[in-house]
Formats: sequence, C-alpha cells, structure tokens
Amino acid sequence: MNKLIKTTIIAMTILFASNAMAQSAIDLHCHFVTPEFLSDLKNDNRLLDEGFPIPSYSVDEHLRWMDEAGISTSVLTLPAPQPASAATIRMTNETAARLKKEHPGRFLFCAALPLPDVEAAIREAVYALDTLKADGIKLATNVGGQYLGDPALDPLFAELNKRNALIILHPHRPEPVNAQVMGQTPLAMQEYLSETTRAVANMISRNVLARYANLKVVVPHCGAYLPLAIPRMKSLAPVMQANKMVGEIDWDRNLSALYYDLAGAHSPEVIRMMLSITTPDHLLYGSDYPYVKSQVLTAGLARMRKYLAEEPDLAPFAEMILHKNAEWLLGMRHNKPSAIGSHAEMIVRIAEIEVYPKYMNEYLTFAEEVDRLSLEREPGVICLFPMQSKENPHQIRILEIYASEAAYQQHLTTDHFQKYKQGTAQMVKSLRLPNFQPLSPEVMPTIFKKLR
Repeated sequence: MNKLIKTTIIAMTILFASNAMAQSAIDLHCHFVTPEFLSDLKNDNRLLDEGFPIPSYSVDEHLRWMDEAGISTSVLTLPAPQPASAATIRMTNETAARLKKEHPGRFLFCAALPLPDVEAAIREAVYALDTLKADGIKLATNVGGQYLGDPALDPLFAELNKRNALIILHPHRPEPVNAQVMGQTPLAMQEYLSETTRAVANMISRNVLARYANLKVVVPHCGAYLPLAIPRMKSLAPVMQANKMVGEIDWDRNLSALYYDLAGAHSPEVIRMMLSITTPDHLLYGSDYPYVKSQVLTAGLARMRKYLAEEPDLAPFAEMILHKNAEWLLGMRHNKPSAIGSHAEMIVRIAEIEVYPKYMNEYLTFAEEVDRLSLEREPGVICLFPMQSKENPHQIRILEIYASEAAYQQHLTTDHFQKYKQGTAQMVKSLRLPNFQPLSPEVMPTIFKKLR
C-alpha cells in the first residue's frame, strides 16, 4: 500500500476515534426557535418581553456546532417568552417532534404547554407525550404570574406524575417586573436566577415534588441561588410552621427529585458549591445554545472537560456529569449511575486507633473537624463515622467509606486531612487500617437515607 495512503488512513482513523470519544456530552439545556413562535410574539409586540432579542436559529448550524464541540445529543426546548396561542405551542411541539425524527439520536425534545390554561396544558401534555413521543415537558417558572407551586397546577402535576415525566424548568420574566431595574440589569444577569429559585422554593414549600414523587425536575443555570436558599429555607421553616405559614416539608423527597444543569458560569468551585445540596449523579451538562456564541460554548465545554479530568475530587464523576446522568434521565440507560461507586470500586474499612489518655480531648477535637470538613467538601467521601469504645474510651473506631481509590487518594492530600494527620501524630499510640468487602453495597443508599 502506498505510504501516503497508509498514513492518511491512520490519521483519519485517529481523528475518527478522537471525535467518537469527544461525542460523549449530552446537552440538557438548549433551545430552538421556529417561525411560528417568532410570528406569534411579533403579532403581540412581545419580541423583547425578556429584555433582549431572540437569537436566530438554524438546525444545520446547531448540528454543526454539536459536531464541533463533541455533543452527541441535544434536548430541545422552547425559549422564553411563553406564546399566547395554544395553536402556536402545538406547532412548535410538532416541529420539535419532526426534528427528532429527521435526526435520530441527535435531537430529543421537551414539549411546551399552553399555560396558564391548566386544562389545555393537560391535553397538550398528553398529546405531546403519547402521540409526539416527547421526552419530557418544559415548564416556565411562571406564566402571567402563575408560579410553579400554585395549587391550580396540581392537576397538571398529577397527570405528569402518572407518566413519570421528566420536567425541564426555565426562568421567564417575573410578574410584575420593575422596568427601570430590568433596563439596567437584564433578566439573564440576575433576575433569572432569582426567578428559578422562587419557583423551586414555592414547589418545595407545598411539597409538590414529594407528593408527585415520580417526577424528575431539571433546574437550570447551576442551580440558580438554591445552594444558598435551601439551607436558609431549612433554618426558617420551623418559624414559618410555628406561625402556620407553611406545613411540614419533606426535604428529602423534594430535593431528591431535583437535577441541575450546568449552563452558565460553571467551574470547579460552582460544582463543589452545588454538591452541598445534591450529589454528583444529579448534575448535567447544559449549553444554553443559541443564546451564547458557539465559539464561547465550545471553549466552555473544553474547559469543563479539562477540569473534570484534572480535579481529583471531581474526576470520578466526569462521565456521569457529561452524559451518563442524562442517559439515565432520558431512558437511554437502564441503571442509574451511582455516586458511591461500584462494588469493586468502593473502599470500606474500620480504622482502629488507640489514643494516649492525656491527649484524648484534643484528639477528639481534631477528629470532629476532619470528619465534618471531609463530608462537606469531598463528594467521594461517603462516610466517616467515629465511635468510642465504652469499655476503653481511648479505643477509637472509625467507619470509613470512599467512593473509589481515587477519592481516597484525593482525601489524603486535602488540607483538612493533612492538618489532622500532623496535629495528631504524637497523640496516637497505635493505628490499624483493615479493609473490608461489603456484602450488599447496593443497600448503602437506603441505609444513609434512613439516617437523615
């Protein structure tokens, strides 16, 4: 074979393989724009309802960008604002279904609904899911001031719950809105984050997601302000309940239904902040195409792939975040990805420590701090549970569970572990670290859930 031809074939093979590897991301946050949608808004003089122009959209350009960035599948949703016409919404849903059919495997879609008419929304949801084979439903945070969590929407949620529906949320202009503030601070800059937080908090306060437990809800833009709002809600809930402003809230069931796309200002620091309210199996890639320039999105995804590969505490979850979690949500994968690792990957052991009596109180202070910080900051640290022998208080046992060897090695390099190790070196009389093999690792999530 001619040397040049052979070299070309090898180069093409390498390029194909690298592209195939790159084609691993699934985009849970992108939009499409139809002529009917634009015409509806233009007729109602609403093209600038959200404070900025609606970008142009081309299916060919979208596919070209997906190939360039390494995205295998994009889930299409209609952007804000909400069309006034139910007929327009029907046409956009049918267009999305056609794109899915014409480009199998590349496009999926979540159907829009003609809210605030709840009965019409239920009819459209049934048609979209049953006839058009929509992959889920897109819901605005509010339509005309009717916010998610409004009791009037309960029949819609009940219908979606019967169908185990995936719901993708997107912020819309709040009602009412201050025009002067909106002019100086565009909605996408700040109010969209408040709007998303407002709608999710409203659903949680009424236990919507706990009552309709078959639903899975994707929260956009890196969780908005929820990493700050949820701890505050929890702390204020007893006061609100004492004043009969809200009832009991099932935090575990509500929060377990929430998933989060990383469209917007993602970074290792932002992901770690999100992991204070969720787990790695609830994080998803999102682009916000075409609202951000394609070259910016390509660079952003490349940066995400880089830090997910290089940050030791996040690296075990890179594939989950980029595509595996989305595959499970969309029914493309049978088994849900596990944030605690497989049977073979987990490290489980009981550390056996004897402490010199004169250092006991000081040692316990160090141990409490490293346990707390490890569980707060390291998603790969599943459990650090210290115990003190009743017969001999100087004998300490710590149940340790790590998601993987990589998670354990990362734990050893953290500042809080190094502080513990160096601070207690002279306090420890003996140390043994025997490893154990869990017989039923699949029950661990249930055990930890019961302990909450």
